[in-house]
Amino acid sequence: MDAMITAGGIPEPGEALYEYSQGRSKALIDVAGKPMIQWILDALSHARSIKNVLIVGLDGSEGLSCKKQLHYLPNQGGMLNNILGAARELAAINPGQDHVLIVSSDIPSISGEMVDWVTSQIKSEDDVVFNVIERSVMEARFPGSNRTYTKLKGIEVCGGDMNVVSMRTILDERSIWQQIADARKNPLKQAALVGFDTLLALLFRRVDIEGAGRLASKNLGIRGRGVLCPYAEVGMDVDKNHQLEVVARDLAARNP
Repeated sequence: MDAMITAGGIPEPGEALYEYSQGRSKALIDVAGKPMIQWILDALSHARSIKNVLIVGLDGSEGLSCKKQLHYLPNQGGMLNNILGAARELAAINPGQDHVLIVSSDIPSISGEMVDWVTSQIKSEDDVVFNVIERSVMEARFPGSNRTYTKLKGIEVCGGDMNVVSMRTILDERSIWQQIADARKNPLKQAALVGFDTLLALLFRRVDIEGAGRLASKNLGIRGRGVLCPYAEVGMDVDKNHQLEVVARDLAARNP
């Protein structure tokens, strides 16, 4: 399987992390002595399941390294366009692949073992497998990280930032991907895509993870599943200054 790393975000003055990025890509912020994205590349380097790696949002002049074949694609003008452009590029590099791993550049605590676990969850018939992390798992591993949690039936979870998606789902012009792109500035359209029945069920905590996956899949017209990921690192993304400090201390302690 190939992997794409999304690295297009650049914090603006006044936004979180700007004092660390100073107008450069968020992916290049120093974390425990390395650019944040280099930690991602190190994990992918040690993952047995990954063949090619494509970074979308950087141009290759940053001095990054990876043991896998490394490719670059400039920023395509937004998250959805970046993923679409990266999928097209990977389809040309490795024709015939069914699924692709999408990894955010801001989860530097992941390892090759975690990458292989995530890729192993996919089945041939799946369009998307999305990872969620239970609150108790996250808070035990990263106390004080202040994640945002969704309350489901009997459990609270946060989303993961490393997921597997079928190439068909991304590249098909009639797919949900294009519908999401068209609705990205219209909250009502976005809610309609997920399904008001799903939103109400979540609001009243009447569904578990499997139920939420079934409802969303039905409304979106895809075959999707949610899985409980045992690795908090998959959901420990760096969005705020204090989260950067949490992962920097953690990585420094693990890699003295």
